[in-house]
Amino acid sequence: MIRALGMMSGTSLDGVDAALIDTDGVRIGGFGRSGFRAYGDNESAILHDALGSWRDAPAVPEVARLIEASHADLATDFPEAELIGFHGQTLAHDPRGRGTHQAGDGFRLAAATGRPVVWDFRSEDVRRGGEGAPLVPFFHWACAEWAVGQGALPPAPVAFLNLGGVGNISWVDPSATAPEAPGACLAFDTGPANAPLNDLMRRRRRQARDEGGALATSGQANAQVLADFLSNPWFDRPAPKSLDRDQFADLLPSLDRLGDADAAATLVAVAASSVAKGWRWLPAPPSQVLICGGGRRNAALMAALSAHLDVPVQPVEEIGLDGDMLEAQAFGWLAVRVMRGLPISGPTTTGVPQPVCGGRISHPRKNG
Repeated sequence: MIRALGMMSGTSLDGVDAALIDTDGVRIGGFGRSGFRAYGDNESAILHDALGSWRDAPAVPEVARLIEASHADLATDFPEAELIGFHGQTLAHDPRGRGTHQAGDGFRLAAATGRPVVWDFRSEDVRRGGEGAPLVPFFHWACAEWAVGQGALPPAPVAFLNLGGVGNISWVDPSATAPEAPGACLAFDTGPANAPLNDLMRRRRRQARDEGGALATSGQANAQVLADFLSNPWFDRPAPKSLDRDQFADLLPSLDRLGDADAAATLVAVAASSVAKGWRWLPAPPSQVLICGGGRRNAALMAALSAHLDVPVQPVEEIGLDGDMLEAQAFGWLAVRVMRGLPISGPTTTGVPQPVCGGRISHPRKNG
C-alpha cells in the first residue's frame, strides 16, 4: 500500500481539498487525514475571471501560479504523503474541439513539495477520443467494493452522485473484479449542479452559496425556464458524456425576471431534473443513490432528488465515506494507479475506445 495525498480544486472554486488515502491502486486500505485551504475573495475572483481560458490566454500564468502556490501550501500539512495526485484547476473543457485545460504545472509542484506528483490526468483520454471526464467513477467502484467489505453496502449495483459545480453520476457494480471490467461502471455528467446556484448567489447577494438551500426552499421553480432548459439536445446524447462548467451559460440570464428565491428554486429544479433526465442511461436501477459533494448539504436539492428518483437517496456518510473529500481521495487513488500503469478511464466512463492509463509523473529530483 502507498500513502498518497490527493488534491482537488473543483468547479465550485471555493478552495483546495486534500486527503490522504492508503491504496495499491485497486483496493482501498484505509482513509487518512484531510484538509482544506479556502481561496480568498481576490483569489476566487482571479479564478472566476479566467474560466473559459485556454493555455495561450494571458490570464493563465497568474492562475497557474495561484493554483501551484495554494496546493504547495496545503501539502506542507501532510509530510507523511509519499505521492501527490494533483488535478489542477479546470478552466476549459471541450473534448470534441480544443481538448481540456487544467491550470497548474506538476513539475513545479513536485519541486515545491519535494515529492513525486502525478498530474494532467485528462489529456491522454481526450487525445485518444474520450471525453476526459468524469474521472472519479473507477474510484467510486473502489469505494463501493470497500463498503461491501465493511458490511455497509450489499454486493449490488449502486450509484454515486457527485454534486459539485457540475453533477456527475457513477453506476458501479462492486461484485465486478476490477473497475475496468465489462459491466463494472457506467458514468456521465448529468448537468449543472452547484455552479449556477453559487454564481447566482455571488451576483445577487454577494454570498458564496445558498446555505443549506434556505433561499431555494422559500421559492417556487419556474416551469417555463425548466422546460426550456431540459429541451437542450445535450440531454438526448447517450452516456458517457461530459460538460464544461459554463456549457449552459444562458441559464442565468433566463432567470433575470425572477426574484432571488424563485431563481434559486429554479436552479435546484434544474440540477435535480438533469439527474432524472439521465436516469434512462443507467444499465439497471441502482439499489440506492449516494450523494457526495457540496450539494448534499442543500436540503432543497436533496428533497428534489428524492422526489424525482424512485430509490433511496442519502449522503455517502451513511456508508462511512467523507462526501467533502471523496474527489480529493479519488485523485490520490488515481495517482497510485498511474504509477502502477493501471487504467484510470474506459469506454463506459469517458467513451474512450480502450481503457487508458493517463496522467504524467513528475519527480522532484528531475526538476532542479
